[in-house]
Amino acid sequence: MRRTVILLGVLSAVLAGCGTGDDASPQQNSTSASPGEAGPFFGQCGSVNDDEVLSTFAVPAFTTITRNSVGCEWEVAGSTGPSVSFSWYRGSPIDRERSGSELIGRPADDIEIDGNPGFSAATDNYLCEVGVQFGKDFMHWSVTYGDQPPSSDPCDVATRLATLTVERAQ
Repeated sequence: MRRTVILLGVLSAVLAGCGTGDDASPQQNSTSASPGEAGPFFGQCGSVNDDEVLSTFAVPAFTTITRNSVGCEWEVAGSTGPSVSFSWYRGSPIDRERSGSELIGRPADDIEIDGNPGFSAATDNYLCEVGVQFGKDFMHWSVTYGDQPPSSDPCDVATRLATLTVERAQ
C-alpha cells in the first residue's frame, strides 16, 4: 500500500509539471535560446578507415575493432593496451564533455579545426581527446597508449584523425 501511495505521489508531481504550455506567454517563447543547427553527417567511424587509424596511431596491428550505432573503437591487446575511439553526439552539448574531462584532471585547451570550435584535453602524454563542435552536435576522438610507451604524441594522433573527419563531413 505504501508503494502505491509513493508511486501515485511521484506520478502526480510528474504530471503536474507536464502542462500543455497554453499558459506560456509569447514573450517567454520568443526569448528562448535556440539549440543551434544540426551538424553534418560524419559517416561510420568518422569517415576514417581502419588503415588510416592504424597508420596515424602508429601501432603494429589492432586486435579488436568495434563498430556500433554510437561510434567505433580500435584496440590493441593488453589489459590497458592502446586504443583509439570515435564518437558522434547528436544534440548533445560539447561543454558537458569538456567539463567532464576537466573534472577528472585533463585540462582542456580551445582548438579550432577548419573553422569549427572545439577542445583538446590530455593526460601525461599517454591519453588525449579532441572534440569538435558543429551546431548542436559534436564529434569526439580519444587516443590512449595505456601502459605502453606512446609511439606518437596522442594529441597529434587525435587532431589528425579529427581533421580527417572534419574534412570528410557531409
